[in-house]
Amino acid sequence: MSSQWGSIGANPLVTKEDMQNAFRQLAYPLKPYYSEGRARLKLGVTGVHYGPDIAEMEGFSRVLWGFVPFLAGGGEDDMWEMLLDGIRNGTDPEHKEYWGEVGDYDQRLVEMAAFGYGLALIPDRIWGPLSEREQRNLFNWLNQMNSHPCYDCNWLFFNVLVNLGFRKAGLPYDADQLEQNLRRMDDFYLTDGWYSDGIGGHSDYYVPFAIHFYGLLYAELMGEEDPERASVFRERAGKFAAEFIQWFAADGSALPYGRSLTYRFAQSAFWGALAFAGVEAVPYGVIKGVVLRNLRWWFQQDILNADGVLNIGYTYPNLVMAENYNSPGSPYWSLKYFLPLALPDQHPFWQAEELPLPELEALAVQQPAHLVICRRAESDHVVAFNSGHKGTNEHTHTSAKYEKFAYSTAFGFSVPRSEWGISQGAFDSMLALSEAGDNLYRVRRQNEETRIEDNLLYSRWKPWPNVEVQTWVVAGLPWHIRIHRVQTERTLDAAEGGFAVALEHGLQEIIPAEGAGMTAVSSHGASGILGLAGYSEAGLIRPHTNTNVLRPRTAIPTLQAKLAPGTHWLISAVYGEPGNSGEGGKAMAAEPAGDPLQLLGVELTGDEIRVATHTGQSITIPLDQ
Repeated sequence: MSSQWGSIGANPLVTKEDMQNAFRQLAYPLKPYYSEGRARLKLGVTGVHYGPDIAEMEGFSRVLWGFVPFLAGGGEDDMWEMLLDGIRNGTDPEHKEYWGEVGDYDQRLVEMAAFGYGLALIPDRIWGPLSEREQRNLFNWLNQMNSHPCYDCNWLFFNVLVNLGFRKAGLPYDADQLEQNLRRMDDFYLTDGWYSDGIGGHSDYYVPFAIHFYGLLYAELMGEEDPERASVFRERAGKFAAEFIQWFAADGSALPYGRSLTYRFAQSAFWGALAFAGVEAVPYGVIKGVVLRNLRWWFQQDILNADGVLNIGYTYPNLVMAENYNSPGSPYWSLKYFLPLALPDQHPFWQAEELPLPELEALAVQQPAHLVICRRAESDHVVAFNSGHKGTNEHTHTSAKYEKFAYSTAFGFSVPRSEWGISQGAFDSMLALSEAGDNLYRVRRQNEETRIEDNLLYSRWKPWPNVEVQTWVVAGLPWHIRIHRVQTERTLDAAEGGFAVALEHGLQEIIPAEGAGMTAVSSHGASGILGLAGYSEAGLIRPHTNTNVLRPRTAIPTLQAKLAPGTHWLISAVYGEPGNSGEGGKAMAAEPAGDPLQLLGVELTGDEIRVATHTGQSITIPLDQ
């Protein structure tokens, strides 16, 4: 997409001016889509559970996440006058574009946070230009926040931001609710810098781009008034930085994992907030590098439509992977990325030389997040191995987003089109089970038990009340091992998928000389799976289109077996190695090399499996029947 600021993909993203231009390149295409009164932004007609009126208000508010820091850091643009008119009309009960009276757990409570952000950072630009009546309207509309409950998760911070904005702008605020919600956030804290998104919730991108992001805003803005809490937020964020940096690859990409992935480059907003709050947990040059490389990577993806508007999806437009709360304007939460624009030109973040990722461990155990992160520097591949969770948030495609055995920066993950058959199910990095001949598949959704011991992950899960699966995953790269003990009172069909590789012209299919196995090689990399026990056949499944978050057409090497009632052991070795497309579209990684059992320190005997973990301890799994 080209504009007066040039092609968005050609923006070098080196200087503050480049980042200001990047914001303009994203904001300017929105101008034709504002309503007559400028209070609504209609970017499409796809549905969302809270309806089109609120969706159009959401589109308006989310642009503020970029405009507020842009103005706070000295940026100027005439488009701001358009947004001020929208604020005037949207908060005026007598105007036809009034944003309305809110209810309990209302989506507009989410969107009010951006206004609190503005009142805290730029009160002279968002409050000062309004007349007395307009100020009263804005305050009254926002103050509805203090009369309605929010969900007991990251949503509580929306109330904090509105009341923080009131306080910083010198307006009446609800001190009790502010304190109550801040205290409740402490209940979500786990350890090592990690939060869960509510009690028993997941630890996904809502930790960095929501809870830590807001906590760091609070720490910087309330450092003098509330120094103890500000110090706690900074300390926790510093610990988290050492963990979260493992989610990023050297090329700027980050792990596709969890929900709300259509917020895209918000995944690196935490790093900008870290700089904003003056937390140099890693050198500013490293922070700067993570921030800039991530946006460069995103600007090379198909995330904009022909008019330059962000689409719903991940690396391409894709409603299949979206949540029920993704409206056409929802992707603009990604503008939280631009918080560094609020920093002055002489800030160390802008003055620092951009640095690459530091040398990171090849394997990092992240117990609070239920993950083991493996990194293969030779191919710039990052994979998060997942022990699974005891609960589920019941959002769209929860199993696919939180319960797969592995999540990869190179291969992404797939969501099902339906549970009918393994092609529609797109069961990469999963064991899928169906009653024999039924063709309706079940996968791990939540677990009875989970644990991590070094690079060995364990879970126990029940797809039916009378079927229990115990799963062990030996994490590693480019190979990992999966072991399943299936106790069933039903006759089952089983399918075990490897990574999803790009389906393209010239895709190579490699079948091993012995045993059940399959490897697929494309220009994007090689994905293979080898049956070590229990599997009778292998094939290359071509899932339905638009199921993978990275590529619209994929193929999944898959093992299959038929299981009679009783106890069965299913053991496989899974391979994944990214490829660089070169001459003739050849992949850097051709076919799997080396003995996976030997490489991972796994020994199969007649009656047990012995695993030598990466720290040197030995763990034995008895092969009882």
